[in-house]
Amino acid sequence: MKLLSKKAMCNSHGQDSSYFLGWEEYEKNPYDEIRNPKGIIQMGLAENQLSFDLLESWLTQNPDAAAFKRNGDSIFRELALFQDYHGLPAFKDALVQFMSEIRGNKVSFDSNKLVLTAGATSANETLMFCLADPGHAFLLPTPYYPGFDRDLKWRTGAEIVPIQCNSSNGFRITESALEEAYKEAERRNLRVKGVLVTNPSNPLGTTLTKKELQLLLTFVSTKQIHLISDEIYSGTVFNSPKFVSVMEVLIENNYMYTDVWDRVHIVYSLSKDLGLPGFRVGAIYSNDDRVVSAATKMSSFGLISSQTQYLLSALLSDKKFTKNYVSENQKRLKKRHEMLVGGLKQIGIRCLESNAGLFCWVDIRHLLSSNTFDGEMEPWKKIVFEVGLNISPGSSCHCTEPGWFRACFANMSEDTLNIAIQRLKAFVDSRVNNKDDIQNQQRSNKKKSFSKWVFRLSFNERQRER
Repeated sequence: MKLLSKKAMCNSHGQDSSYFLGWEEYEKNPYDEIRNPKGIIQMGLAENQLSFDLLESWLTQNPDAAAFKRNGDSIFRELALFQDYHGLPAFKDALVQFMSEIRGNKVSFDSNKLVLTAGATSANETLMFCLADPGHAFLLPTPYYPGFDRDLKWRTGAEIVPIQCNSSNGFRITESALEEAYKEAERRNLRVKGVLVTNPSNPLGTTLTKKELQLLLTFVSTKQIHLISDEIYSGTVFNSPKFVSVMEVLIENNYMYTDVWDRVHIVYSLSKDLGLPGFRVGAIYSNDDRVVSAATKMSSFGLISSQTQYLLSALLSDKKFTKNYVSENQKRLKKRHEMLVGGLKQIGIRCLESNAGLFCWVDIRHLLSSNTFDGEMEPWKKIVFEVGLNISPGSSCHCTEPGWFRACFANMSEDTLNIAIQRLKAFVDSRVNNKDDIQNQQRSNKKKSFSKWVFRLSFNERQRER
């Protein structure tokens, strides 16, 4: 007799992905410069730890917020009691203002159209529940965040159909790729309900161009489907071109007077821009009142604590702090990004040119023994188990080309990143030397074969002369 549900027993969670397997190995043997200097360095975690000092400084200067006080009086009891799942109005107002600030105040957001969720994971899944039924599909450009296989599919029953992008144009979205993905869904008898993009991209670290955003809006308009823009990395853009939100393009092209206006939804979070994944703060923004209503009801399964909302409403309302934080954090990200890209370049590894995010899209195709995904897994296993670095292979991100890897740079100290680069250098050197040895052996074997052939030819000629 089966005692567990089909959902509990199914294997659609995606936990067997190499993305999660690398995490498991890291957790068995985590690097620590004092206690475990030979352990695995975590480069598979897109966490922003570069600006904690700024947050800690604000907390020191604003002790009432952290102590749950208002004008010196404790409001602990008020916050400890049950709160309505619509969220604290002060926090929602502060959050939409922060979202506008990150977008250069080119667009504004209405807090009544905002739904609070326990992180972006919950926000994306909630949108799936609102927009799709089991067996319906969303189109996602590749490569994409490996966790989407879990977040979008596991409990909802929705399907993902990849929009195949490649390195020939920097993995940009094209009209032909969109159309081909749509046709593939039709071949699989899947009803397409929408397109989901991450902007800036995880794992590419690139921002979508206005041209791509306009292409996406035209596509969803023609097909009468939804567009979800996951913009959780919007505040991490450290280089030009600047970040352009889908909301900005909607307004510029007067989509607010069309039905497309209600079919575009934004996901946001404070996990990346403020480096607070443990606070579990996510949000859905939608112009469709029905989506807002349904998502708000569903949010009762994953609420943000009142204490967290109170603390962050005070922090985000401090405009002097937020302006300085965003600017300084972007400078630090740029410096750290340049450190990794420059260090890899010195050892013969290039990265996709990027301007955002907490990671680089690293190209080691030249180090593969074969241009296959088995050929990609072989060096990945060595990098994790022997070199001691957990990086995410491109195949876990559904990349169409073997040999690309995502490497994170903002979740460690500069010293640790330098050690990671040195470990990669040793790996590359051994790889190149091994290739040279193989090539030398092959050349030697060819010379021996040629010598034997010449000898046999000469011997046969002498025999005929006799």
